[in-house]
Amino acid sequence: MKMSLIHGPLSNVCGVKSNDQSEALSTAGQCSPWNHTMYPSVTGTSVLGIKFDGGVMIAADTVGSYGSLAKYRALSRVMRVNDTTVMGTGGDYADFQFIKSLVEQKVIDDECIADGFSLNPKALHSWLTRVMYNRRSKMNPLWNTYVIAGMQSGEPFLGYIDKLGVAYEDKSVASGYGGYIAQPLLREALDAAQRAGTGLSEAAARKVIEQCFTVLFYRDARSWNRFELAVVTKEGATVSTVNARSDWNIANIIQGYE
Repeated sequence: MKMSLIHGPLSNVCGVKSNDQSEALSTAGQCSPWNHTMYPSVTGTSVLGIKFDGGVMIAADTVGSYGSLAKYRALSRVMRVNDTTVMGTGGDYADFQFIKSLVEQKVIDDECIADGFSLNPKALHSWLTRVMYNRRSKMNPLWNTYVIAGMQSGEPFLGYIDKLGVAYEDKSVASGYGGYIAQPLLREALDAAQRAGTGLSEAAARKVIEQCFTVLFYRDARSWNRFELAVVTKEGATVSTVNARSDWNIANIIQGYE
């Protein structure tokens, strides 16, 4: 004999009572407050970052992909936090909007306190690492990868955070598909400058970033040829839009895909 552990009218999480156990349980999932992001809708791809003499720069293209469709072509994925800090993101754009609102409120709070302190890149990197790890520990992660860059105590800072809360600092970082085909180009530029005995200049860093986005536009189906470039130096932080130059004549020499 089967025994039911539930007696009387059932209430689902919406507060709707039903004498039908299957009906109450079937509607519970529709009204559950636990809505986890399992399949991000609109996403962004690679974010790149590199240090140079006297500063740091990061970049991300402006396309928001709805699956394989380049649906939104003017989405900003680079945020200027303040005069010393910038942030770039890849992954779910809705989750980025959530984090962006929190960071904007932190900046407003700093301005209201007016104690001479502002959000610096190391503090933002540390705070965001805890936020991402906390959400991951609740089995409800924010589906983003973040690149934090800025100037602190006269030195450039560049950090990386993924959706699991894994974080590190480096001279160059790349997320998404850029971690496979752009990171080698960034490291090659840094190694070449080191072998030459000269630091990487801002112009050289900008050139290699543009080269990386040109390669990504060729090879990454979720990329775009327009990207935002954020540069942070002692003079402050600026964000500009750049169009990557491409030449599709190379398609004539590619073989093996007929």
